[in-house]
Amino acid sequence: MKKVLYTGKTHTTGGREGASQSSDDQLNIKLSSPGSSRPGTNPEQLFAAGWSACFIGAMGIAAGKLNIKLPSETAVDAEVDLCNADGEYSLQARLNVSLPGIDAETAKKITDMAHQTCPYSKATRGNIDVEINIL
Repeated sequence: MKKVLYTGKTHTTGGREGASQSSDDQLNIKLSSPGSSRPGTNPEQLFAAGWSACFIGAMGIAAGKLNIKLPSETAVDAEVDLCNADGEYSLQARLNVSLPGIDAETAKKITDMAHQTCPYSKATRGNIDVEINIL
């Protein structure tokens, strides 16, 4: 049986030129289309922030299984592209991972394991092109 650990709730109005607020008031943001001069963030930036945070958590779990401690400087620079081909919109993404002091082979193991367990990675698997680059 699946156990729900948390439910994020937001109320959004106005679409890409609107606003979004969480039910607990911890998130209260203006939205704007990518490339516009309007104040606010956009769904692609929010998705990139959520995915990179989740991915770091998944790497921590993976590293623990390998008896490795993630460096405090661990970082993920996520890039989420909004694409258009013949009027059809899609996303693609790159997760650029920095694991200072961890050798390339071990870093690859950690990121591969994390990509299998991170809920955002699971949600996008087979749906969008994703690259994971170890810096």
